[in-house]
Amino acid sequence: MSRRIIISRSSRAPSLPDALPEDAAPFGVVSSLTGRRWSWRRGPERIGAALAERHALPDVVARLLAGRGIGVDQAADFLEPTLRALMPDPSSLIDMDLAADRIAAAVRAGEQVAVFGDYDVDGACSGALMVSFLGSLGVAARPYIPDRITEGYGPNAAAIALLCDEGASLIICVDCGIAAGEALAAANGRADVVVLDHHKAEGPPPSLAAVVNPNRLDDSSGLGHLCATAVAFMAAVATLRVLRRAGYFGGRQEPDLKQLLDLVALATVCDVMPLVGLNRAFVTQGLRVMGAGSRVGIAALLAVAQAKEAPSAHTLGFMLGPRINAGGRVGKPDMGLRLLACDDAIDARAMAEELDRVNRHRQEVEAEVMADAMRQAEAQAMAGLPVLLVLGDGWHPGVVGIVAGRVKERFNRPSLVAGVADGLARGSGRSIAGADLGAAIIAARQAGLFITGGGHAMAAGFSFDAARREEVHAFLSDRLVAAALLPGAAGLVLEGVLSVPGCTTDLGTAIGRLAPFGNGNDEPVFVLPRVRVAKAGRVGKEGATIRAFLTGQDGGRLKAVCFRAKDGPLANALLDGARVPLHLAGHLRTERWAGESSPGFQIVDAAPVADG
Repeated sequence: MSRRIIISRSSRAPSLPDALPEDAAPFGVVSSLTGRRWSWRRGPERIGAALAERHALPDVVARLLAGRGIGVDQAADFLEPTLRALMPDPSSLIDMDLAADRIAAAVRAGEQVAVFGDYDVDGACSGALMVSFLGSLGVAARPYIPDRITEGYGPNAAAIALLCDEGASLIICVDCGIAAGEALAAANGRADVVVLDHHKAEGPPPSLAAVVNPNRLDDSSGLGHLCATAVAFMAAVATLRVLRRAGYFGGRQEPDLKQLLDLVALATVCDVMPLVGLNRAFVTQGLRVMGAGSRVGIAALLAVAQAKEAPSAHTLGFMLGPRINAGGRVGKPDMGLRLLACDDAIDARAMAEELDRVNRHRQEVEAEVMADAMRQAEAQAMAGLPVLLVLGDGWHPGVVGIVAGRVKERFNRPSLVAGVADGLARGSGRSIAGADLGAAIIAARQAGLFITGGGHAMAAGFSFDAARREEVHAFLSDRLVAAALLPGAAGLVLEGVLSVPGCTTDLGTAIGRLAPFGNGNDEPVFVLPRVRVAKAGRVGKEGATIRAFLTGQDGGRLKAVCFRAKDGPLANALLDGARVPLHLAGHLRTERWAGESSPGFQIVDAAPVADG
């Protein structure tokens, strides 16, 4: 059977090889320079053709949609997602009506309200959303974010008692609370508690005024993919409806809830929620709000991060998110929330600069932990363990989640990283598709192995007696044993073949119609076969980024970039002065700078040409 490769020579749709078996590795790449097996994503050709005809779409967009399982009837909502079409009635969530009634009653009565949040991006955003929403209704809510080191995650009895002592008659817990019934009991007889959470529940909800969580065991809303900020937004919608029906806005102006969508978008991306359905609408609409620059805190953070282009999912996940997270990671737990809720440009700039400084410190702390964690993880991966569990004395609990994510990416295994202090191991875990880490950690806690533990399928937090490390590791490895069958690196799915001359601004713009990209909607990866690196060099403060110019076998020249390329076979191949031909895999984008547009290719992987 012939292996005819069709390479596009214009901005027409990227092609796929003809007459290849479904399981054939593109260009025979079963172990690339990053250790990954390449594979094709193929959509039904008839669906692609129907999409192109019905919606007048370019072939490239139609084929990519078909490959993602998007049918003719779903395409419009995918490409132009709106809340009107995709957001259900908030009342579909259990206890939402109770929550809305109680919050509305507090607004009408002018009660003192406290908002108890979390120190990550979702916690900061959901807290800022609720504080901003209540503020627009004349209620100056008191935010409270616990200290990661001295208090840990979630409500604690001392903090709840403090808020009651200060006079709060309503405490709204955002991004926490579903498993905090004991701590929240400190409010009994003193304040009502409303929980707006999304973390996995393990039993009946605590007995409170309202517990809204799409991941409650008895919730059938089908909204378990929402972050806590999205749940808080829906609570704001429901509360506004209650106030409207009660005639509260007879002489008052209603707040514009759409202005809160920038916070929902930021949290959805940074909490790695799937960008499908309602979440696509939240992120798409939220990016538009953010682009208008009306929230001074985000505008200040974008300026400090030197963001040049219109906000995108990449901006949220890689520029804003790490800086907001940094405060909670290294001793400034409430700064992210305060920045996001700030309405003074001077104060916002000062906080943004401080978070940027703290983030640089976080990067230094992270680098110290990363090398040792990777060494431990590599030994465990080489031993064939399905779960990687690495510990270190004195590792800062504020960076272990980031390190766990990098370990997971490197070895394609559920990964847990913990710092040990006074015999207690406390850390975070990150998982891969199909391995429910949150459920495994909850089971371990129920079995008495964890002191604290919980989360969702892809991420979790925990603490345990470090002396029980082997027991914990064995339990999790048994629970997630199927992960041992996975390759040592995640596979790379390709969606087409391009030529260098075919990489045009029009094609990059067409591909961008599928954005926002992220979990559940990966940015398309294409292969440029048999290209040569005409010029390459390191850029950036630490030289971890490689900028290059590519030439194709049929001519043309294309600028390219490769991030996280400080060392390794991929970096070596790009910098190799011999300029041997390579198959390069990556993303085609239209880049805009100073009013000009040009195509650019972000390299994510490469393989040597077998006959090169």
